[in-house]
Amino acid sequence: MQLTPKFVIDAVKLLPKSTHKALFEMAYFGILAAVIFIDQLTKAWVLNSFQLYESRVVVPGLFNLVYVTNTGAAFSILADVDSPWRHYFFLGIGTVAIIGLTVAWFRMRKENRLYGTALALICGGAAGNLVDRLRFGWVVDFLDFHLRGNHWPAFNIADSAICVGAGLFLIVNIIEVRKEK
Repeated sequence: MQLTPKFVIDAVKLLPKSTHKALFEMAYFGILAAVIFIDQLTKAWVLNSFQLYESRVVVPGLFNLVYVTNTGAAFSILADVDSPWRHYFFLGIGTVAIIGLTVAWFRMRKENRLYGTALALICGGAAGNLVDRLRFGWVVDFLDFHLRGNHWPAFNIADSAICVGAGLFLIVNIIEVRKEK
């Protein structure tokens, strides 16, 4: 007997319907926790393996691993504002986002399961970056894509989860709206 995706799906189908609901609801928190874990694990590796501003080429002319810090929001928005309120502002925004996303999931969880996956990815990403802000006062970024000398702002796994989750949410929403027509 091999533990394949089909085997797992078939095994879940044998469980009572009430268990299906519980597993589905646990999936939100499982995805959220997995995003936080992977994000923090990769950031710990960067912190232990790189000096600040160190860069290592992975794919020449396209992708580097770097160690930079970001005191601002996405794309370093507000990073140049030198005020103590900035730190507390981002802590507050992150906390409100996590609470709001979880409330949204609770209200939307029966509409389409992919909404739950999308919201869990976004929430996990927000939580991963919030952990950095609580620990360090800034966020660790390390993924550096570039082409012909033009660099995309460095980012991390949490940022990626937020973007993938937002994209998935929009796609599901578009599909749902088209179904209604």
